[in-house]
Parts: sequence; structure tokens; C-alpha cells
Amino acid sequence: MRLHILGAGTPYADAARFGSSYVLEVGKDSIMFDCGPGTTYKMARMGLKPTEIDHLLFTHHHFDHDVDYPCFLLARWNESIGSENELKVIGPKLTELISHRLMDEKEGAFAHDWIARINHPLSLHWFAERGGRLPRPALKVNARDVEPGIVHSGDDWEITAAPAEHVEPWLDSLAYRLDSNELSVVVTGDTRPCKSVQELATNADVMICMCVYVQEDVEGTPEAEYMTGSLAAARMAEAAGVRKLVLVHQSHTMDLPGETERALSDISSIYSGQVIWGRELMSIEL
Repeated sequence: MRLHILGAGTPYADAARFGSSYVLEVGKDSIMFDCGPGTTYKMARMGLKPTEIDHLLFTHHHFDHDVDYPCFLLARWNESIGSENELKVIGPKLTELISHRLMDEKEGAFAHDWIARINHPLSLHWFAERGGRLPRPALKVNARDVEPGIVHSGDDWEITAAPAEHVEPWLDSLAYRLDSNELSVVVTGDTRPCKSVQELATNADVMICMCVYVQEDVEGTPEAEYMTGSLAAARMAEAAGVRKLVLVHQSHTMDLPGETERALSDISSIYSGQVIWGRELMSIEL
């Protein structure tokens, strides 16, 4: 199994890390979690094609996790020849509504684009040139709101969702666990340490977890109350018995000299497994 880190940052627009997005290669399937700023461009930089992604899961709908969604949808559709697998999109409440508002033929904010491309001779020519058969199919999105429980599966893998605690009641958040014949991988999304995510991660091979700050720098603030920092990530991973911890969603300040080392020192004082400091455009054999 292989993990590609497309976005490993926060809502802060930093050149080195901005927003969240990850792709897991599981057998013949490529599964994307979140679609934050610049995801489609970052995929191209890593040699990943939008048409290779058949499954997209959102942890929640803050813009740093979903703002590149319309770009990804249009790029995947525009590069297709009409014979690709249907894209399945899954996430907490608002996933269906956002998808409708983006691409619905009558009400979608970007419908004008794909409607022009299924009608104009120029776009039809390019479609046929790359192997498509006319008439060119419309862009359709199979989006589904889900709640905690088993939410999705493939030939040899299954995904379970659990509630995460972040900015409720304004937005619902989910963490996901993928169990396959190879490994079990948990994506925490944005969360504070909580029982539901810890239980979801019990004995997982890998946990991809937010680590937005060095803990002592924010103790007593809302950042410590509603997100996961260095010590909190370590405690949750150790309590769950996770074997490998991949840290993501770091603040841009964590890349300053000495800050990464402080965070890793915190974590190693509590967590006994392997730690990987996630960076954008990094690929990891899990």
C-alpha cells in the first residue's frame, strides 16, 4: 500500500504546505481523502492522474479540505474518454448539497463549463482525438452523505467512519478507517483527541493524524481545545496501539528551524511506534 501526501498544511496559504489531501493506493484502487487547495495541480506534479481516482472521501467541509473539488471534478471529466469508472464521492452532511451546487445542469456554479464542452465542436474534437466516442457524456457526480458506520468498500477493502470532534455543531466531521488485506489505515481528519477516533484507530497499522502545533505553545487556547497537537497526537496513537504515525496538517510555523524537532521530541517521549513527518508531495510505502 502506498500513501501520497498532496496537502499537508492548514488554511494558511504557505508555499510549502497548504490544505489537506491524501491518496491511498490499495491494490488496483486509488482512494482520495479530502481535496484541499491545489490538489489537482499537486497530483500532476506527483504523476497522478485524476482519472485514476474512483473514490473521494471528505472528512469535513472546511475550505482547506474541499476547495479544489470543482477543479478535480472538471479535470477528471475533461481528461476522460467516457469509459472510466464512475467517481464515488462520500462525506459528512453537505457533501451532496455542495456537489449539486457545483455541477448540477440547472443550478451548478460550474455547469456552464461542461455544458459548453459537450456541445462545442472544438471540445468534441479534442474528446474524439483522445479516444472518446460521441456523443460526449455529461458530467455527473455520484455524491452521498454518510454517517458513522461502514460507509464504503471495494473488492478487498472496507471503510468505516467514526465521529471526529472539531467545529460541531456548525460542521460535521468524520474520521475514516480503511481495512484491507494488506493494512489498516486511519485518517483522522481535523479533530481534537476523542474517544471515538481513538477507538476507530485501535490496533491500526497506520494513523494519518493532524499535528498542527507544538503542544506547549498553545496550551489553554482554542487551538488546544479543538485540534490535535504534538503531545495529543502521541497520546492518542499510543493509547490506540497504532504501529505507525504519519503526521500531517502542520502549521507553517512548524517548518521553522527547531520546531519540527520540538514536535518530534514531544511525540517520542510518549509514542513508541514509528513516526513519519509528512510533507507535501511525499510518497510513502506503508
